[in-house]
Amino acid sequence: MAGSEVAGGPAPACVLGIDLGTTSVKAALLVRGKQGQVVAGSCSRETQAHTSSLEAGPQGMEQNVQKIIKALNECLAALPQQQLQRVSHIGISGQMHGIVFWKKDKGCKWTECDTGSTFEPEEVSHLITWQDGRCSPTFLSSLPLPQSHISLATGFGCATVYWYLKKSPDFLKSYDAAGTIHDYVVAMLCDLKKPLMSVQNAASWGYFNCRSRSWNTDILKKSGFPVHLLPEVGDPGSIAGKTICAWHGIPKGTKVGIALGDFQCSVYFCLTERTDAVLNISTSAQLTVSMPLGFQPPETPDPSSAVTYFPYFDGDYLAVAASLNGGNVLATFVDMVARWTEELGLQVEKSAIYTKIIEAALAHNNSKLSIHPTIFGETHVPGQLASVTNIAVSDLTLGHVTRALCHGIVENLCSMLPVQHLMEMGVRRILGSGSALARNEVLRQEVARSFPFPVVYGKDVDAAVGAAMVMFHRK
Repeated sequence: MAGSEVAGGPAPACVLGIDLGTTSVKAALLVRGKQGQVVAGSCSRETQAHTSSLEAGPQGMEQNVQKIIKALNECLAALPQQQLQRVSHIGISGQMHGIVFWKKDKGCKWTECDTGSTFEPEEVSHLITWQDGRCSPTFLSSLPLPQSHISLATGFGCATVYWYLKKSPDFLKSYDAAGTIHDYVVAMLCDLKKPLMSVQNAASWGYFNCRSRSWNTDILKKSGFPVHLLPEVGDPGSIAGKTICAWHGIPKGTKVGIALGDFQCSVYFCLTERTDAVLNISTSAQLTVSMPLGFQPPETPDPSSAVTYFPYFDGDYLAVAASLNGGNVLATFVDMVARWTEELGLQVEKSAIYTKIIEAALAHNNSKLSIHPTIFGETHVPGQLASVTNIAVSDLTLGHVTRALCHGIVENLCSMLPVQHLMEMGVRRILGSGSALARNEVLRQEVARSFPFPVVYGKDVDAAVGAAMVMFHRK
């Protein structure tokens, strides 16, 4: 497809987009075609990076950075070398809120490989992810009140730093830099002496004022927070630096964009009209709509509100119902079924279970079961648990339960940002994206039933392509 677009002329420059997600790394190459940008190649690799937390125990949710970078290297090695050699810009997005620590002068080690130079993490901590649960509501209430429009929650970078400061202060003494996982990659590629973070990622850490575009340094300093760990902040879409090596054959000196939020990039990939709403269901789930031009978020958040205002691009904001319960709920259900079968002396692959439960659910158009699937709580109701009601003998099959579970995931999002509110904001279409929606026909059916608008679906490389598109439009 890409070849036919550019036949007969000089090979065009490519833009590389990378997304460092919660469960996988994705990469996409974009070139300019007759109809706009064309995906000339893409790749995805599972990270399998989850690891135990020594300090936080079962409440901790951490990932091995070495495994994430290994998946990234495998992803890039699988892309066509000729196209990588023509890359002029790199856009990088990733999972927001989380934090990784490193030593500035020993963040990574560059080595030669078959496809050029590559780097491996050196003195780097685990990534403490957005799913981390070590900061209890009691702990969070003991922290200084942020000057931000976003309520502080467990899994937010600054909350995690506070946890280490109070529970394991020696840990922080080992490092002098911090950022999201995608900030780390940008810093290594460009050899940044001080990490650079976009407004999107800074807002996701907490203690950041989007109106003044600055950290709450006075508040943080008074409580002994190590403010030297806070990155500098820049505009989404700006250039962070240039590659210091020929990374996997990508030319040395290639421009690298400031790291972006994966959610914003997924939205950027598919949002074309202000009358569109975007529904993204990957590990977590989000329903979002553009706010009017010139909108400014309130000075302080409403802790009980399910809607948050995320910084987007060019000073715009998105109204977001961000649920902690999406594809991870289905993954937990599959894990439960796998454990049950194992306890019965049987062995079934999780991938086979996922396929079977979807097939079973497709055989049932509805289920009397009512599942409220909030096993991970919600940011605005952190203590919320899941529940199952309307249990009838006729609806106890795997198909009925899976159907009810998929319905519950969509219904939970609709309760956070009701359809009536979308209609009042002028929404005329739903754009669906994310890996869970892409691979689950039952979820797509439940979406179609829940919204009185046409639904259009995207592909599973949304954030990676979105990150590349941001750089394409700004180069």
